[in-house]
Amino acid sequence: MGNDKDLLSIANLTSEQVRQLVEDGVQIKQERSSRVLDGKIIALLFEKPSLRTKSSFEVGIRQLGGQAVYFGRDEVGLGVRESVADVTRVLERMFDGIVARVFDHAKLEEMAKYARIPVVNALSDAEHPCQALADLVTLQENFGELGGKRVVFVGDGNNIAVSLGFACASVGTDYVVASPPGYRIPDGVWKKMSQRAQSSGSRMEWVERPQDAVRDADCVYTDVWTSMGQEAEQAKRLKAFGGYQVNPELMKLAKPNAVFMHDMPAHEGEEISKGMLDHPQSVAFDQAENRLHAQKAVLAWLYSND
Repeated sequence: MGNDKDLLSIANLTSEQVRQLVEDGVQIKQERSSRVLDGKIIALLFEKPSLRTKSSFEVGIRQLGGQAVYFGRDEVGLGVRESVADVTRVLERMFDGIVARVFDHAKLEEMAKYARIPVVNALSDAEHPCQALADLVTLQENFGELGGKRVVFVGDGNNIAVSLGFACASVGTDYVVASPPGYRIPDGVWKKMSQRAQSSGSRMEWVERPQDAVRDADCVYTDVWTSMGQEAEQAKRLKAFGGYQVNPELMKLAKPNAVFMHDMPAHEGEEISKGMLDHPQSVAFDQAENRLHAQKAVLAWLYSND
């Protein structure tokens, strides 16, 4: 939130802001939250289908006293029927904020450029910051502290892996990524992540073999191997990630009290074995619920100075 108006990337938040949002999310879950959105109407502009993101934002906005209006991909045609700039300048005259789920992160940046109201990233090809904040809320719930914990992400170096990495690097959590050589987090992004980690004391590491990565892990995290928009690569990706499935055997290599996390939707038989979401160490459904509380913390912060 470089200008204290938008949330496009965890990288735009300071480490202190990340910590505060996590603490706020935990507190909001435990206590009745404020009505900071009384009288406000938020536009939900989604190019991609959604269950957790759409429902958690709609419920959270209502619980904070506001209203949400949902626009699907075909209703707006962002950058197709109308330019991103024109859509943004129309919406800002009628709404108090925009929550956008897009294929191309550049669209979010352009929206933020033209909008005089807050713009929140509800997922792009580059990052998923609200998911990462919910992940830290979940870890805080389970361990009571984040510093010195070891989070291992097994799979594709995608938007989830990037946001989670920046989040861990902000709060002193060690972050290990296990992925095939061709599917690592991009070097430039990894460099920025590592720079942030230096100031917080986090250790960043890439390990090719999942079995080596998860030893002594406090958290084992995975995501789908083929994200929306990558369907043409599915066969290639299934082959590349063949040895990267998270299953009970892999979890046994982590600490006895380690948690298993997945942002969902999950594909059993691919990145996880059948039944992993219900594994005794799984907190995946807690993660899903915590999207609500983390996003309420974001919205409360964005509008607290109004």
